[in-house]
Formats: sequence, C-alpha cells, structure tokens
Amino acid sequence: MNKKISLNPNEIVSSLGKLPETFTKKDIVDFIIGHGIKMVDFMYPAEDGRVKTLNFVINDQEYLETILTEGERVDGSSLFPSFVQPGSSDLYVVPRYRTAFVDPFAEIPTVAMLCTFFDKDGQPFDCDPSQTLARAQEAFFASTGFTFEAMAELEYYVIAEEDPLFPGTEQHGYHETEPFAKMNDFRRQCMELIAKTGGHIKYGHSEVGNFTLDGKVYEQNEIEFLPDPVESAADQILLAKWVIRNLAYQWGLDVTFAPKIIVGEAGSGMHIHMRIMNDGHNCMTEGGELSEIARRAIAGMMVLAPSITAFGNKNPTSFFRLVPHQEAPTNVCWGDCNRSALVRVPLGWRGGRSLSAMANPLEADAVLESSKQTVEMRSPDGSADIYQLMAALCVACRYGLSLDRKTALDLAAEKYVDLDIHKKEGAEVLARLDALPASCAASADCLEKVRTVYEEAGVFSPRMIDGVLQALRSYDDADLHARADADPTLMKEYVDKFFYCG
Repeated sequence: MNKKISLNPNEIVSSLGKLPETFTKKDIVDFIIGHGIKMVDFMYPAEDGRVKTLNFVINDQEYLETILTEGERVDGSSLFPSFVQPGSSDLYVVPRYRTAFVDPFAEIPTVAMLCTFFDKDGQPFDCDPSQTLARAQEAFFASTGFTFEAMAELEYYVIAEEDPLFPGTEQHGYHETEPFAKMNDFRRQCMELIAKTGGHIKYGHSEVGNFTLDGKVYEQNEIEFLPDPVESAADQILLAKWVIRNLAYQWGLDVTFAPKIIVGEAGSGMHIHMRIMNDGHNCMTEGGELSEIARRAIAGMMVLAPSITAFGNKNPTSFFRLVPHQEAPTNVCWGDCNRSALVRVPLGWRGGRSLSAMANPLEADAVLESSKQTVEMRSPDGSADIYQLMAALCVACRYGLSLDRKTALDLAAEKYVDLDIHKKEGAEVLARLDALPASCAASADCLEKVRTVYEEAGVFSPRMIDGVLQALRSYDDADLHARADADPTLMKEYVDKFFYCG
C-alpha cells in the first residue's frame, strides 16, 4: 500500500485506499452509503476568516448526488458584505471532493467538505479567498514552471482556571512538559482530530508564552504543519482553527489566536514557511547552499513585505505584536536562523552527513537530502485570511523571480542581516532598513501603492483589494499606539474586541 495511505488518520482515505486529491463523486457516495453517513456539511470561509457551515440531511441517493454535483445557493451579501450587495447576492457553493472528512464532533455521522464559490453566471466568484489562492498558484506555475508549497506554524493561547500546583515559569514555556505545562493533552487531542480532517502535522509543542491574569492561566501552544501544495496548506489551517476551537469548547476551555493579549508577554504569530518545487525536487538549495531561486523569491518578499501585512495582519491588535524585543519582526530584512528578521532561513539539514547514524551508531551512514529547506515569513498572525495571505506570498515570490536576475540578487544581498538588529551592535544596520507598517491604516497605504502587482494576471480582483483597503481603514488606528500609551485600558478594549479574530 502507498506509504501516504497506510497510516493516514483520515477515515475516508483509509477506507477508500486513495489519496484525497484522487477522490471522485462516486468515491464520496460509496463511502457515505457504505458507512451509514446520515448528513453532509458544506464548509467555507467568509470575509471574517471563520468557517461557515451548511447542513444537509441525506434523503436519498439521488438527492445526495445532486448536492455533490450542483452545490447549493447561499447569501453572498451576508458572507462577504464588503464585496457583495444585497440586490444581487446569490452565490453557489460547490464541494471540493479532495477535502472530504468525517466530522469528529458531530453526534450524527456526517461527512464534511470545503467548498468553492461561484457567481450567478456560474463563473468563479472573483472575491472567493480560495479561488484567489488557486489563481495565484496558476500564475506562479505559468510564469516560472514551478509549483509553490507552504505550511504554517499555528500559535494560540489556551486559557483555563489557575492551578497552584507546579506553576509554569512566566515566559519560559517553550517545549515545557507536564506537570509544569497543563495543556499538552489538549494539544495532543487537537492534533489527532486535525489529522482526521486531513491536516498533515509535523509536530506540536508548548510555546514560550505562559502567564496568569485575573485568576486564569494562559498557556501558549504551537502546532506546525508539513509543506503541501499551497491550496491544501491553506485548507488545513482553516480546519485546524475550527478543530481547536470546537475541542476547547467541549473541554470547557477558552482559546485565542489573537496576535497580542497583554504588553510584555509573548504574542501569537502564524509564521508561513514556503518552498519552490520542480517535479518533486526542492529548488531552495543548490550545492548545499541557499539557491539563487530562493534568494530571488526572498527579494520579491522584501519588496512587497509592507503590503503583505494587509493580508496577514488584519486588525489593530496585530501591530501591538510587531514591536521590538518580542521575537516579532519590525523591519524588512532576512537572515539565516535569525528570529529578529522578517524572513528567516531555518536550518535545512544541509550538513551532508546522516544525523541518525551519528546519534545511532548501528545505523548505516547516508548522505542527507536538502528537501526540508524552506524560508519563513514571520510577520503574519492568526487574524490573517489564510487564503489571501498565502496568495500574497505566492505573488511576492513570483514577483521576485520575474525581476532581472542581478537586480533580484543585489536586492536580496542588500536586505540580508546576520545579527540581532535590535541590539546595540545592530543599530547601524537597523537604521538603513525599511520599517513594517505600524497600523492597519499604514498597511492599507502600503497595499494601495503596489496593488497592481497583486492584480496582475487576475490573481487578486480589484474588488477584493478595494474591500481589504476599506476594512483596514475603517479601524482609524493611525495613532493607536500613542493613544494606548496614554491610556493603558485602550489596549484591553481592542484585545477584547478581537479576541476571537480569524
């Protein structure tokens, strides 16, 4: 059996013996009939970034095949109020069979699928986040001949009643174990259920953030995913957040993906790792070093980084996180293993020796492949629209690869840093680096200046860009940091308002 199927926790994959990308309508029908499934759920993200659901009771096989083929109508003006007017609001939602899974929370046996939006004319809805990402990947392949893969690090806080036994050490929760970390079992079950929905998880662990506030303990956790084709990678994050929130509700816990909760404590990011692939070969390294392709892609991100915040940092609390000395980026730069940089090149197993053989003398030595190498964008957070964000990163890398080779490589070299820019020895370097926006208003201005790059090849529709700009400017937060410094209660008001963002 295929190694990707034999241990796959998705019940539909293991039952059919097929990878999700090969699922057909007949496969879904056969599984539903064969496993006593009583309901079908259509799921899709709306403008607020959260999952919405439409439930179907299966009356008979004819009706099942009809909804799987034709989808259903929904009110687009309620789902996308910035883009769809009530006077002409109907949209179709049609399921993507490759996303099918058995709902792990439903008491009634239910198969759920993510959907694609179409307009009244049967054309792809131009403001559909998933369609935007699909167009970004198509444009990337058409321009470069390569495919774009990504994965996310999903950080979040779990909130529970304070436990006086074995208290955690504040700001030292990284990879902590029981009994000092209380939420590890919750994270493990989250990981199991995310995998059942089709998520390809790399690992999970407790994160740095650990503090108490008003009798509650806040424990930060992270679940990191494996690289996948960018559309699937985005689907997995959407469903992962849905799983974590549902399970927290069942356990009587609270969970937030908010970028910042309180000054002085670690914020939560959603770092995105990327790699460029060519027929299954990772193009990010060459001769054991970071490749020209990777550096040119990084150059594109350096140019568009300020505008990418418009998709990856969606509310004012995002900019309470993007401040110095919090392992969050503030300036446009990149570096190797450098957590003060906006784009980080993490360790990529480029040593050429088998670490397994070194740790286990009975194992045969082997030359290491460089297939794990990625580059990581560190500015985004959980407020992001994951589809828009990954589409924007895809556009940025395509832009870098479209630049003249020398121009791109010179730009990458100019933005490279090899020290902590927020320490004394980095002051001179910091002075020459562009800063990231400090508010939603500034982020909108950055996007407006380069919007034609995102609209090129029809990736982002002008209507979507207009909606993003309108939403960001509606916060009127250009001077928020100054106001919050003068009135500390203001930050709490914003944190409470956006506590369940994304």
